[in-house]
Amino acid sequence: MSTVVPFPQGPTLQALPPVPTSPAQLHNIKAQLDLILLALEALTGIGSEAMVQAADTLQLSGMGDRVSLWRLRQANPLRKGQGGRKKLDVEEAKALVLLICYLAQQHQTRIRSAVGLLEQLTSQGRPPHEAAVLGDYLDGFCNLFQDRMDDQSQESLSMEHLSNLALKLLIDLLFYGGSGGARRLWVALIDRSAPS
Repeated sequence: MSTVVPFPQGPTLQALPPVPTSPAQLHNIKAQLDLILLALEALTGIGSEAMVQAADTLQLSGMGDRVSLWRLRQANPLRKGQGGRKKLDVEEAKALVLLICYLAQQHQTRIRSAVGLLEQLTSQGRPPHEAAVLGDYLDGFCNLFQDRMDDQSQESLSMEHLSNLALKLLIDLLFYGGSGGARRLWVALIDRSAPS
């Protein structure tokens, strides 16, 4: 059972810095947000109902039910299927950032424990899957990715790369659930989506 941490009152959609609205950047941000939510699902076992409840708690519009949330997540260009809404605007992206950070705070104990185990095993030169929590997380993330993402996305990532992505997202979640997490995540999304 994870400890419930109250969400800080500071971050709001308006407080996050603006993002360049080029289609390529928004395209990349959509994919990143959904992958972070996938990591949260795999680690904590939360589903869409818990996400909708969290969105309701935060009074975030556009996520009032499971279908609305699914449509927002379906905006990820890596996902299977042609259904759902394929466009995600900046305000919706910012709302997803706040949702992710809130959920990361709610599950901070589990995230910290998993990252601590990862550090311990890495320092001992042992593979992460030797710890049950990390093995379950990696299996869950890979299974969710394979179940939800299109074949082209799956072909571009080997299992090793997919596991490395899962571990990177796990470490990122530690920072997104902390103080200033929403701003940190938003800035990271902008930086990662900027043209090289």
